[in-house]
Amino acid sequence: MTVETGSGPTPPRLVTLSVEELHASLTDPALESMNLLNEIAARFPDAVSFAAGRPYEGFYDIEDVHRYLRTFWSYLVEERGHDAERATRLLFQYGRTKGVIHELIAGQLAVDEGITTDPEDIVVTVGAQEAMFLTLRALRSDDRDRLLSVSPMYVGVTGAARLVDLPVVGVTAGADGVDLADLAAKAERVRAAGHRPRALYLVPDFSNPTGISLPLGTRRRLLDLADRLDLLILEDNPYGIFAHGERRMPTLKSLDHRDRVVYLGSFAKTSLPGARVGFVVAGQRVTDAAGADRGSFADQLSKIKSMVTVNTSPLAQAVVAGQLLANKGSLVAASTAEQLVYRHNMRQLLDGLARRFPDPHAAGVSWNNPSGGFFVTLTVPFPADDLALADSARRYGVLWIPMHHFYEAPGGLHQIRLSCSCLNPADIDEGLDRLAAFVTGRGRKGEPG
Repeated sequence: MTVETGSGPTPPRLVTLSVEELHASLTDPALESMNLLNEIAARFPDAVSFAAGRPYEGFYDIEDVHRYLRTFWSYLVEERGHDAERATRLLFQYGRTKGVIHELIAGQLAVDEGITTDPEDIVVTVGAQEAMFLTLRALRSDDRDRLLSVSPMYVGVTGAARLVDLPVVGVTAGADGVDLADLAAKAERVRAAGHRPRALYLVPDFSNPTGISLPLGTRRRLLDLADRLDLLILEDNPYGIFAHGERRMPTLKSLDHRDRVVYLGSFAKTSLPGARVGFVVAGQRVTDAAGADRGSFADQLSKIKSMVTVNTSPLAQAVVAGQLLANKGSLVAASTAEQLVYRHNMRQLLDGLARRFPDPHAAGVSWNNPSGGFFVTLTVPFPADDLALADSARRYGVLWIPMHHFYEAPGGLHQIRLSCSCLNPADIDEGLDRLAAFVTGRGRKGEPG
């Protein structure tokens, strides 16, 4: 509405909001880093990107969506005893908060991971990101609480922690994926300061961003240490089935006999990222002050979910379920073709680095040798910061992610994350040529050439 005055209508006053009066996370670098990377990628669309950790797109087929929907619908009718009307309603209506494919997920975990769980202890979420948010929201009781996380760490968990006002304490990864001595020291330091370490977050298989996996002995010792420290472990496992050999490591959850592990899963890397289906396995019992049973941790998470996303799209769940049913309940079987692509791409990336840097010591570079997954960590002889990334994109046409974005405290300044998951062989070779030119040029002068 305008107000008439003698000099004409007064322009309406537009509302402005002060960022200082909005949630503090909105100015946190953890939430801004992904926007920065997306902006650089948009500015240089012709650059070869080793930045994106997306799954390979070569096997996507729109007809699969329809086929998987019909497969799950038929399962509801023929196996679950639903009539046609009820089966259709389940797909098209609001769904159960915990999800409608929890029994199939429990079956997949048993087949692929050796994890035995009650389907009622599973909450199907909108991607693993919601699973993280729900879990951290439930664990964050008051200002004393802290989350421990192996560092460098996935930026999604950092962002989720910021949104629920849960400070994160970094734990050194080390050569074995988690430095157990540092974990014990950090937990005790947190307690000595009057705070409560609630849980440890980590990706034990082919970690994002480092590509490191925990050896079996480290997994067992971690579970023992978590028991002594009275810590939950939040095991995030999006890449575990993409081992490049015949043998996969057992998940922490499958080794856990004391209910220390809350298991975070996702179908984004193994099925369809566009479906946005993840899940959390949280069978820990919850009691009140009088010791009365209040149900499982999953029951508590579902209460939070009911106020956040209400439920995960039944149609999206049905697509994932149909793929599972079409492959005898196994994601490993469903992802056979993708596993071959990732194995070949990783080998081509590692061999390509070796060819372009035959004397790594002289070049001042080094890289790790992951046994699966999407990611390689490359160490370079210059600061690999956001300015270096912009120069790499503009002058050399190649993108990567600065590792400093994955650290809570300063760290990783001379490291970059390379992802080879969604590239074809020609792009990997071309990208490595450009990357080698960038590293050589910048390493020689210490600045843009």
